[in-house]
Amino acid sequence: MAASPRIRNALTLFSSRDCVVCHRVRLVLAAKGVTYELVPVDPGNPPEDLVDLNPYHSVPTLVDRDLVLYAASVVSEYLDERYPHPPLMPVDPLSRARLRLAMLRLEHDWVPHVQAIQHGNKAQADAGRKRLKELLLAALPLFKASKFFLNPEMSLADCAIAPIIWRLPALGVQLPKEAKPIEDYGMRIFRNPAYLRSLTPEEKALRELPQ
Repeated sequence: MAASPRIRNALTLFSSRDCVVCHRVRLVLAAKGVTYELVPVDPGNPPEDLVDLNPYHSVPTLVDRDLVLYAASVVSEYLDERYPHPPLMPVDPLSRARLRLAMLRLEHDWVPHVQAIQHGNKAQADAGRKRLKELLLAALPLFKASKFFLNPEMSLADCAIAPIIWRLPALGVQLPKEAKPIEDYGMRIFRNPAYLRSLTPEEKALRELPQ
């Protein structure tokens, strides 16, 4: 019989040290100014608490007293509702639906290529770089259209996209000059003190910190 997980009174996040989907949740927490306990996780050797709490042993996993949540999308939306200020989703249903669809596409189309570059063999990494670059360039009009992604204010979609943009140099994805609006978009977010708070030491080392 598995031992019962340790009872935690504070908000607790199980997170890898360099994981694009974990970073997404840490950015939401930082944007909200929420204090929490961070439990670093080696995905290849998850701690006993995580094994007991989450049947998939996956990160990110959030524990809020007796509530356990996993999957970055579920955790992010919970945090936005649990800590409503500042709001990270628009009020009207149409805009919310557009952003949810954008985040779904990021999860299914963009994130797997990031993970292939980080963890795949050379052929998988090369293919991931090529496809991720294509996806970014295809989305260029969206980066040009608004200060933030599909929204005039920072949203949960930006919390999902910014960690990918942050990693581009470390991933070996070089964008052409005409893609400068993507880098400009990233810098608007990277200069926010909340963004810097979201970074682990390992993530800070991925690129030069903005001035």
